[in-house]
Amino acid sequence: MVEPVKRRYDTSRRQEQARENRRRILTAASGLFREKGYAGTSMPEVAKAAGVAVQTVYKAFANKATLLKAVFDVTVAGDDEDVPIAGRDFIAAIQAEPDAARKIGMYFDHLAAIAPVVVPVQLLAREAAAADPAAAEVWAQMRGEMLTAMTYFSADLLATGQVKPDLAADDVRDVLWAYHGPEQYELLCLERGWPPERYGKFLRDAVVAAILA
Repeated sequence: MVEPVKRRYDTSRRQEQARENRRRILTAASGLFREKGYAGTSMPEVAKAAGVAVQTVYKAFANKATLLKAVFDVTVAGDDEDVPIAGRDFIAAIQAEPDAARKIGMYFDHLAAIAPVVVPVQLLAREAAAADPAAAEVWAQMRGEMLTAMTYFSADLLATGQVKPDLAADDVRDVLWAYHGPEQYELLCLERGWPPERYGKFLRDAVVAAILA
């Protein structure tokens, strides 16, 4: 008697469905967070807007704070591809540039371009952190990741030999971190009405003056 051939279980369709659900959840959450704020958005509302069961939302994201962090990560990257920011083409281009002032200009041009969509999510997380311990952990994580990124950027700039000789790596990192923070955009663009291009030029000029010889 010939035994039936066992077919290998194909998970590709299920994986693609999970990926599509994740995209829909992130899109729905992003819209609701911006419209209603963090506290005013519930996971069932996200599920309804995404067209999925609330259990699907919790399976993909443990809690609302985790979902907010994922919205932030996708907003920064511009997509949900599994490629870290450090591996993105614009970072490679900055690293390949030999001139420190040009590196700084390229970085803050990019930051200014994404700030109108990224900073509102950062400010949501900052506000949520005051009332939600889970959101406070996410906000601390976001700040920590920013500091780590600026640590790498500091090393890249120091390697050019064009940084002021009296500045240590930590000094350069802290200057970059301070100007990179959402507070600058909040003050200049949201409160004073500067266009993003002017904001980006201000950051570039300020950082160049502060750290380059």
